[in-house]
Formats: sequence, C-alpha cells, structure tokens
Amino acid sequence: MKTVKSSFKFHGGVHPEYHKDLARDKAIEAIPLPGTLVISMSQHLGAPAKCLVKAGDKVVKGQLIGEKGGFISANVHASACGTVKSVELKQGAAGGYANAVVLETEASDETAYMPPLDWKTATREELLKRVDEAGICGMGGAGFPSSVKLNPPPDKHCEYLILNGAECEPYLTADFRMMLEHADRIRTGVEIMRKVLNGPAVRIAIEANKPEAIAAMETAFKDIEGNVEIVILPVLYPQGSEKHQIYATVKRIVPEGGLPIAVGCVVENVGTVAAIADAVTLGKPLIERVTTVTGDGVNEPKNVLAPCGTRYEDMVAFAGGAKENVRKVLSGGPMMGFNVADLGISTTKTTSGLTLLTEKSVFQYSSHACINCGTCLRACPMNLNPAAISCAVESDDIADAEKRGVMNCIECGACSFSCPAYRDITQNCRRAKAAIRARIAREKAAAAAKAKG
Repeated sequence: MKTVKSSFKFHGGVHPEYHKDLARDKAIEAIPLPGTLVISMSQHLGAPAKCLVKAGDKVVKGQLIGEKGGFISANVHASACGTVKSVELKQGAAGGYANAVVLETEASDETAYMPPLDWKTATREELLKRVDEAGICGMGGAGFPSSVKLNPPPDKHCEYLILNGAECEPYLTADFRMMLEHADRIRTGVEIMRKVLNGPAVRIAIEANKPEAIAAMETAFKDIEGNVEIVILPVLYPQGSEKHQIYATVKRIVPEGGLPIAVGCVVENVGTVAAIADAVTLGKPLIERVTTVTGDGVNEPKNVLAPCGTRYEDMVAFAGGAKENVRKVLSGGPMMGFNVADLGISTTKTTSGLTLLTEKSVFQYSSHACINCGTCLRACPMNLNPAAISCAVESDDIADAEKRGVMNCIECGACSFSCPAYRDITQNCRRAKAAIRARIAREKAAAAAKAKG
C-alpha cells in the first residue's frame, strides 16, 4: 500500500466555504431510540420496496419489512423493535411521496439479523446474496443498490475499486468521522468487495483537507496485499462526484450516459463499504447510518448515529435544538441539499447531513437576466452550457435543454453557486430532467400497452 497525490484535474469546479470545523472534531454519538420512526419504502434509487407489514404488526429490529420492488431496488428492514402504527404516504426530503411504516418503538435487545458469514470462506455468490438481502445501497447520496453495482455484466470487468472518501460537500463530516473511527470496518469491507469483484486494484480517494482521515486509512491498510493506493485529491468541489473521482484517481473518462463499469471502475462511499462489512460479518442489514447535524443554526453540531426513519426534529433536538434565528434547513449540504420546511421528514439510508443556517449565512436575493458572462460554463464540471440550458427551460423548451445535454447534469450546484445574476440554474436543470424522465416513462408505458394489444 502506498499514498500518492493526484495530478489529474477535471474541468471546472468551485471553491465554496467548507465550514467543516463545526463538526469535524465531534466524535460519532448514538441518538437515544426515538419513540417513533417513519421508515420509508423508498430509501434508494429505483423502484420502492413492497411493504410487507400492516398496522398492528409487531416487528423486531432487523426484520425485513419491505421487499425490493425490482432489479434496481433494495430491501428495507425495521430499524428497531416495536409496533406498526400505520402504513401511509409520507413526503421525502426531495419532495416526492412514498409509502412509509410508522413504527412505535420499544426498547429491546432482540434482533432478527441474518447469520454471520466468514468472508474468507464464503463464495462470491454468497457474499453478493448477503449484500442484496441486507438492503445495502450507496450512502453518499444516489442510493444505487450495491448488489447490482458489485455484479457487473459478464462482458465487463472491474479493474479498479475506488473508495469515495472525498466528502466535498460543505459542512458535512460523517464520512470523515467514519474513516477516523471505523477504518477497520472499512478495511474489512474492502476485502469483501475485492473478493466479489475478483481482485481489482483499490484506490482510496480522500481530499487533501482531511489529513487525519488519510493517516487513519494508512494505518488500517498498511499490511494489505495487492495493488492498493490512497490517492490524495486536490480540494475542489465536486471532487466527490464518481465520474470526476474516476478521472482524478485513474484518469479514465466515463462515456456520456454510461456507468463507471464501462471504464472498468466501481465506486463506493466509505460508509457503504463499512455497511457491507457489517452485513457479512454481523449479519446486520442497513438500518442505521451516521448523519452530520450542523450549521450555525444548531446549538451543538454533531455526527449522529441514528436509525433510518429518525425524524429530523429528533435529530435537531439531540444536537441541542435549533437557534431562534434559523432561516433555512437543508437535507444534505448547501450545494446539493434540498431545502425542507417540515422537520417531520425522516432520515433514510442516504441522509448524510442536516444543515441549519441562520440569517447570517443566507440572504434574500432576486434572480436577474443572464449577462452572458460565461462563469457557469467555466464552473460546470460536465462541460455543459448551464446558462443556455436554463434559458431553454425557462422558455419551456425542454427539447432544446435535452439537446444541450441536460441529462448529463449531475446537479452539483456549481453553476448556481458561481452565477453573479443569482439565476436558479440548477433547479431549472432538475426541472428539465424530471420532465424528460416523465416523458420517457409515458412512452414506455404506451409501448407496453400497444404490445399487449
């Protein structure tokens, strides 16, 4: 194992103020079990899970309560013991609705975990099945099911397993604390994934502003065999984007519309890797995660280990409560997070942060006409023309936005961040992508209906 510095820089990127000092030195704390959990059936990319319980049912921590709803989907398990109060539609952080199990919890040590596996003797198929059964998905934000990512098509071979420890989103420090406090679990997860992927080289990507995490990972991996490197990345947002991380670590470019495996790479968040280790060695499904509760609007910023389904209001209360002059609450960080108005929304497998900002950190603004300065073009890491796409969307010309490559937008927010006219460029890109996806879904449904006659 060796440590190297990346010499590859992707196009664009920005340098927001990071404010990670608020929580970076706060050790992970487990929240006391909330009285109520709201466990969504849609905590991952793809089809929601099919709910398996109903009001009145007793459930045990780790019990399967949602069966994956398709190839791109993930199982959902009870995050605690208790009684199902109801199953109802609940709003998520991004605004959509999905069925959720409202669970009245009970303090109990009883679990319904799966039998532990010895990863050294287990077969590749047994390990893949375990990751699938445990409902593991990407915990960095996208929520892509890990069992699919770790099982590439026969004509694709994984040459590089890349661990994403960049955590470039301002304010958030959950991954940083995981690397500091649980490097051993990450090491075990890497060994398991290497076996599943038939022994690829490993690249552990960490931004240069996290020297303590680099040191912790160096210690954990010092005696590992094979081609393993810790790659120190320049501090540049969005360094955590998997396509840009692939370029920064192995200088490969993922083709338009393609997945990382198209260039021989698999990328997993460090938290996901630790969850894979738990699923195999402990039989524990993905039922909890570390979330950073931070910002100048919370009294005691913390990195909180909480059951999936914990309401935001309980997270904030555990962090000392909100200050009176809070003006904005974000699920996530300020670059890619979603503004939320209801603290009744609950955490999921992908909730990496909850950021509360006061009037000192936000301000009212009005969007103005584009001044054709080109700042957003220089900032866009995907080499798009965000200004032109945004203007097309504002003119309801979604076809033009699609022609200009809006589906390649990663919604990083660099364009809006850099725009001197305060235009809602990222939101317009999201609007266009949603419209295009809806159109494609309608076309598929119509084609399926026509095929049935």
